Amino acid sequence: MNQHRTSRGAGAQGSRDSADSSSRARIPNALSIAGIDPSGGAGIFADLKAFSALGAYGTGVVAALTAQNTRTVTGVHPVPPAFVRLQLDTLFADVRIDAAKIGMLGTAPIATAVAEALAAPIADGRLPHRVVDPVMVAKSGDMLLDREAVGTLIDAILPLATVVTPNLPEAGVLLHERPPETPREMRRAAERLRRLLADNGLRFVLLKAGHASGDPIDLLHDGDRMIELPETRIETRNTHGTGCTLSAAIAALLAHGLEPVDAVREAKRYLTEALRHADELQVGSGHGPVHHFHAWWNR
Repeated sequence: MNQHRTSRGAGAQGSRDSADSSSRARIPNALSIAGIDPSGGAGIFADLKAFSALGAYGTGVVAALTAQNTRTVTGVHPVPPAFVRLQLDTLFADVRIDAAKIGMLGTAPIATAVAEALAAPIADGRLPHRVVDPVMVAKSGDMLLDREAVGTLIDAILPLATVVTPNLPEAGVLLHERPPETPREMRRAAERLRRLLADNGLRFVLLKAGHASGDPIDLLHDGDRMIELPETRIETRNTHGTGCTLSAAIAALLAHGLEPVDAVREAKRYLTEALRHADELQVGSGHGPVHHFHAWWNR
């Protein structure tokens, strides 16, 4: 496939190149299974923006409603698990899905319903790629996953993943220990996550280092290779939805046919530029969103 313009493209030329590419290749369909953030910075709304920016048609299944803005979460309303299942079954009965991103699920029954709904399309090859972002805590510090749901997330959802993308606090929760802090602890955590999940078919762990001090070095581990992915930290407070955006970008690029390592690298480049241009937006007074359409909107 043609490479999509992210940090390396802009404006009208990017739109023309994207249109030319679309005329030669099938446009993939990507699915976000996550929550709704009314401010648009995270959850399904952010995922749809990332899908669109990277040339994938976005679909969404709502697992939870939230009342939140850039400063706080004031309420979470889980969708009934049976209705989450109905959304998925109905979508899969009609729409080809090339990759799915699984984000905020909220409760153990919802996680179970999602796992059960994904079983058939995964088994018959209709859903070749799944990216799991184990969303547990909002940027504001508010909990987005019931503590009793962590076990279900590990047992039912992570085994479905092509790539799982925990940050350091999430890695600590998944491993039942304090979050890793040093490079050595991060490597050990990535190895433990990979060993913990290997028997369940997990292929890649992307351990994100954004919570560490200094310039972050993410780790991508497939059980054999430990790939270091260094990044220069972008100085901005507008970091709301970075995890959602990165995992959605990986899903979109996997849907286009990129190999997981290449998809992760390209998604990171896209997110870096979205962060670099985040201050061009004026959304809220707290942690604002990243600029998903930095290469396309006139500035």
